Amino acid sequence: MRNRLKGVSTLLAAALGLLVAMPAWAASLQQVSSWGASGVPTYIAMYIYVPDKVATNPPILVVAHYCGGDAAGVFGEAQSGGIVAAADKYGFIMVYPQNHLPGTTRNCWDVGSTASLTHDGGGDTQAIAQMVKYTITTYKANADRVYATGTSSGAMMTEALLAVYPDVFKAGSEFSGVPAGCWADGYSSSNQWSGNCAGGKTTFTAQQWGDKVRAMYPGYSGHRPRVQLWHGAADSTISPNNQTEAIKEWTNVLGLDTNPTSTTTVSLNSHSWTRQSWQNACGFTVLDAWLEANGPHGTDANFNATYTIPFLGLDQTGATDPEITQCGSGGTGGSTGAGGTGGSSSTGGSSGGRDGSLDGARDTGSDGVGDGRVATTGGSVGSGGATGAGGSVGTGGGSGSGGAQGGGGSQATGGSGSGGNSGVGGGGGKGGAQGSGGSQGTGGSGSGGALGSGGLTGSGGSTANGGGAGNGSGGTSSTGGTSGGSTTTGGGSGTSGCGCTLGAGTSKKRDYLDAAAVVLGLGLLALARRRRRAAS
Repeated sequence: MRNRLKGVSTLLAAALGLLVAMPAWAASLQQVSSWGASGVPTYIAMYIYVPDKVATNPPILVVAHYCGGDAAGVFGEAQSGGIVAAADKYGFIMVYPQNHLPGTTRNCWDVGSTASLTHDGGGDTQAIAQMVKYTITTYKANADRVYATGTSSGAMMTEALLAVYPDVFKAGSEFSGVPAGCWADGYSSSNQWSGNCAGGKTTFTAQQWGDKVRAMYPGYSGHRPRVQLWHGAADSTISPNNQTEAIKEWTNVLGLDTNPTSTTTVSLNSHSWTRQSWQNACGFTVLDAWLEANGPHGTDANFNATYTIPFLGLDQTGATDPEITQCGSGGTGGSTGAGGTGGSSSTGGSSGGRDGSLDGARDTGSDGVGDGRVATTGGSVGSGGATGAGGSVGTGGGSGSGGAQGGGGSQATGGSGSGGNSGVGGGGGKGGAQGSGGSQGTGGSGSGGALGSGGLTGSGGSTANGGGAGNGSGGTSSTGGTSGGSTTTGGGSGTSGCGCTLGAGTSKKRDYLDAAAVVLGLGLLALARRRRRAAS
């Protein structure tokens, strides 16, 4: 009897040993070898961070690096600021684009060329938009919850993405950037620099800034993303005047008043910050500007999760963005229409504006009337003259119906205020349909991904995330695909797919668990038989 019990004990010990000896799998930054790049610069690479516990239909956060930086470097900064910890806690996926090529002089994001400042223009911004689409398809991520952040050159990219792809991004938080379109002033692709913008010499009216943004995606009339701006008042690399200009730009684009809803002083990490916040018509903060007293180019607040994560709404669950949930998806404020006579209170005026900075490594007119604000008292379809036609890109204000026709006609109650050459006034522009950032397809039925089978059955599961050619069998440890390796997320011909952590190591986990379960089961069965014999 003792020998029998000893044998059972040995089996149990072996099973427990396998479980204890299982290695820890932790999420890590992974390069994606093939993400569907098409018609975009070849010097751009994609990296991704998929937390161990991914939320259902997870949001996406794009994190762009500074000049001279790379994905790994900015990932480390995001860890220091608490952004990575937030991803682990709330289950959102992070995309890290990289344009830094070792051995070359290219190390800043292109936010100055026409290609990058045009929707689907084939520049750096489109490359990142394609990465977002890949992530949505591969990981069943939420196309209605996509956000961006970055420092210096990455901050410039953040504002550019919000302007060029308002149909993809719902919000962005940038640290030391510049207004979208500012870098085009004197931009040189040879040195990737704009001395005028960096020095704070590029200045326009709020109307002019807003027109620049609307021209980046002509005809778009949908929801515009909210913006968070951070800058140091003593930044010697990127003038803090850029934040002033960015405030002009985004108050106009978002149809906000010139004056902030609130101004407060905040102590953050023993530094003093002046915070100006603007709320939209339904009371949601859509513009949030922070200026650090005597702050340098690399502000102490870089990637500070305490304020960035709540502003982006990444600490909340739900199928829609928090702002959309509260306020709906109505379009916001274009003001380039030429429509007839505007409402009596629809005045353009200048909106304060500003933006941020660029390089981390190289530290080396008159406003038109009627800027599409909700204050207009026009008729049920917005103010305007008898047949005043809105501008080709004017999208009106927060919730009115202005837009291409700008037709208030005889119903306008706006008194005698004139719309001017560029005013569309009105109750606000029609909110277009909410743009979605790409399809949510699962990328075919290839096996692999987090639920890819393999293990003992070797079958490519239908719930795999990776695309591939068919349901190839996986073998004893394959994660899917006809001959896919144990860590690929794709199917098909064994290519590395996205090479990311969601599918990495899952077959090893299953092998350990299956082996442990078999040994443990045999031990328990043997013990039960011994007890029955003893009882008889």
